[in-house]
Amino acid sequence: MTNTAEALPRDLAAAHAMILAERAARLAAESDRRVLDIEIERLKLEIARLRRERFGQSAERSARIEQLELSLEDLEETAAAVEAAAETAEVQAHPRAKPARRPLPEHLPRVRVVEPSPSACPCCGGKLHKLGEDITETLERVPAKWQVIQHVREKFSCRTCEAITQPPAPFRPISRGRAGANLLAEVVFGKFGLHLPLHRQSGRFATEGVEIDVSTLADWVGAVSVALRPLVDAIADHARAGPRVHVDDTPVPVLAKGKTKTGRLWTVVRDDRPFSGADPLGAQAPDSTERRPSPPAAAYFYSPDRSGEHAEAFLAGFSGIMQADAFSGFGRLYQKGVIVEAACWAHGRRKFFELAELKKAPIAIEAVSRIDALFAIERDINGLAPEERLAARAERTRPLVDDLSTWLHHKRVGLSAKSDTAKAIDYLLKRWPAFTLFLTDGRVDLSNNAAERAIRGIAVGRRNWTFAGSDAGGRRAAALYTLIETAKLNGVDPRAWLADVLARLPGHPAKRIGELLPWNWAAGPDTLAA
Repeated sequence: MTNTAEALPRDLAAAHAMILAERAARLAAESDRRVLDIEIERLKLEIARLRRERFGQSAERSARIEQLELSLEDLEETAAAVEAAAETAEVQAHPRAKPARRPLPEHLPRVRVVEPSPSACPCCGGKLHKLGEDITETLERVPAKWQVIQHVREKFSCRTCEAITQPPAPFRPISRGRAGANLLAEVVFGKFGLHLPLHRQSGRFATEGVEIDVSTLADWVGAVSVALRPLVDAIADHARAGPRVHVDDTPVPVLAKGKTKTGRLWTVVRDDRPFSGADPLGAQAPDSTERRPSPPAAAYFYSPDRSGEHAEAFLAGFSGIMQADAFSGFGRLYQKGVIVEAACWAHGRRKFFELAELKKAPIAIEAVSRIDALFAIERDINGLAPEERLAARAERTRPLVDDLSTWLHHKRVGLSAKSDTAKAIDYLLKRWPAFTLFLTDGRVDLSNNAAERAIRGIAVGRRNWTFAGSDAGGRRAAALYTLIETAKLNGVDPRAWLADVLARLPGHPAKRIGELLPWNWAAGPDTLAA
């Protein structure tokens, strides 16, 4: 709405028309924003409801959540555009409710830009004295800075014996490579951590003024996977050394001659934090009496198919509890007696969840409710020692499980064997010892969600990199996923860790490789400059 007298009409009819037009524009803008605000709040509520469900973001909800988040993002952009347009038109309306602003990250460096101030008083010309200052912060991102590091080795000659002295050439992260450790880490993390194919990275580098062929980037990734192999093997050994592992797999398209075949990427996750499992090798400080869980790790393996023999190969040497789905290929592992099966209640619940959501089946709805009660107890005892978990389960969980068993047998009697509800019940009852193992062993979790979370990033990445180029490419991907995902599990920035390790590794003693593992790693102030 304008306030300038020159723009106001002089006759009453024109003034009325202007007021009515501006009022209509204001009401239209308010109506548009109100509709958008209602839809935004609805989507936020729906996303929050799905995230709050008993098992976290499981497979049957992940696609739905991604869809809602994309819709929410689009609506919020539209609402902001409507509000900006209203402000441009100077339409005064009720402002859209916005979430409280988070403070800008404290760890970021601050750059002071002092606005020019007058040297004298604008009113009388007198001398000014500073009273204080007001600071307004703006978050900014400076584009990546490329540079060429010159390692200068000066030559000296002895005036007495004329011997020439020169320091040795520094180690390079990869043999005969001209890429620095930070650049290599950027490329590897971009492909396997952010799911950016090499051709997209090459295009981005070109826009920044540095042209690097895709073939060169591929050479770097291959060389890095070889250089970091000792760390991959050490992480895999650590994962298999635990008393319990989570195992899952996902299909990966692999390029073959004239066609695309389907390979598998498997993950073996060791995460003892839910039962506060202490590392037998002493991961905590030797002078500490605090019981800390052994560090988590996620080791990945590739196989050209889903044959059970591959699972036997990458689980060789492991003995203990394995939490996994009901894959028939694991049968021989359980028969040998060194690996004990622990079934996943999330898988069992999922079959009822689908029936409850799609068919509104009363038995399925009741089953989901009963299983949810078990997970509610597990959340309360997460992180306690095994004996404490067992005591709580004996008191609170076992009565619910016994009642659930009786109820399932009763409901199964009147159902046809071919019905979906009967199949969901049979899935539980036929594996009841594996499902109830957690009642006798405090180290067992109720679900295999740890492995599902570890495998989810690969499923997301498939949309971008489409397929692995070969079986060798699949094995290389498994190795680099092992490094990146294990770093994430330990709260370590994968990119910073990879850069530092690549710089240190060529001159690092092989017997001390454990020092570079994510849970032991401590970056120096400036490794590359050291």
